[in-house]
Amino acid sequence: MSDEQREQQEQQELYEHHRITVDGGQAPMRVDRYLQMRIEGISRNKVQAAIRVGCVQVNEVVVKSNHKVKPLDVVTVLLPNPPREFELVPEDVEFKVAYEDEDVIVVDKRPGLVVHPAVGNYNGTLLNGLLYYMQDKTTRNGESAAPFLVHRIDKDTSGLLVVAKNEEAQAVLARQFFEHTIERKYNALVWGDMEGDSGTIEGNLGRSPQDRRIVCVYPHEEGLPEELQKGKHAVTHWRVLERFGYVTLVECVLETGRTHQIRAHMRHIGHPLFSDAAYGGREIVKGTTFTRYRQFVENCFDLLPRQALHARVLGFVHPADGRVLRFESAVPEDMEQCIAKWRKYSTGRWETEE
Repeated sequence: MSDEQREQQEQQELYEHHRITVDGGQAPMRVDRYLQMRIEGISRNKVQAAIRVGCVQVNEVVVKSNHKVKPLDVVTVLLPNPPREFELVPEDVEFKVAYEDEDVIVVDKRPGLVVHPAVGNYNGTLLNGLLYYMQDKTTRNGESAAPFLVHRIDKDTSGLLVVAKNEEAQAVLARQFFEHTIERKYNALVWGDMEGDSGTIEGNLGRSPQDRRIVCVYPHEEGLPEELQKGKHAVTHWRVLERFGYVTLVECVLETGRTHQIRAHMRHIGHPLFSDAAYGGREIVKGTTFTRYRQFVENCFDLLPRQALHARVLGFVHPADGRVLRFESAVPEDMEQCIAKWRKYSTGRWETEE
């Protein structure tokens, strides 16, 4: 498998939107049976779960399983689309649980932990660990619990993500992600002194033609239909938390959730994430040429050998009871130590302490 195929496989969206126009000669048929016939590889349980939570519409109207489609009806479906390339094997993988009930589990992911199996990471992933962890657990309906992904964060990004324990919860959460109603806030240490105290980055995101492992920003072409645009629409809001001269600590709020969104958007405006090798942040972007400064930055890189990005806040509506849940994760030690060094450096205390 090529690097391009591997990266596309690892970064595929976790939900998909189907829009199907019923053939003119189609005899009336129940919508659940029709979708099983038209969508390759879909299970009856997944169809039923999507219908129960309102993720299936006919002519823009939510329908029930027994609704019969007719010729030229337009059927739209939102389905979670987890990776299916590898057989999941339960493994005793250590991870931190921030919250758990019969429908969902919120994980506070450590940096370096891969979320799901893919080429190069066949085992030892969070999904392997969740399968092991849930072996003896049940859902509110008494069925065996299992992990169902609805989103992911990069291997070297730390912080919060929510995983469903059944297909119905997965469908509800997938709809919230698809409609951008999930609250997600990230802390990021970026190169440079940001102009202004807050702002918004808007730009389509798509694979780089030169290096398919990374994402580039493409302009939105007015008047061109979404399906013909280059890249996918993405919006990141940011505000300054603390300034250290050559680097800035910012909070990023995702309006959309694209692959590498914060990393690509920040590089696009000239402020790549500190220590982000893929996006130009693992070199000295701002600062002096003095040997002492270079050594200081190298020490920071040693402390934080990954991109300085942490998924700090996650909020969503509970898929079963409608409660609004909100969680916050402390910035991990490696990133906190790096921030502390920059704080000292920016106040001039570093020179006297080193």
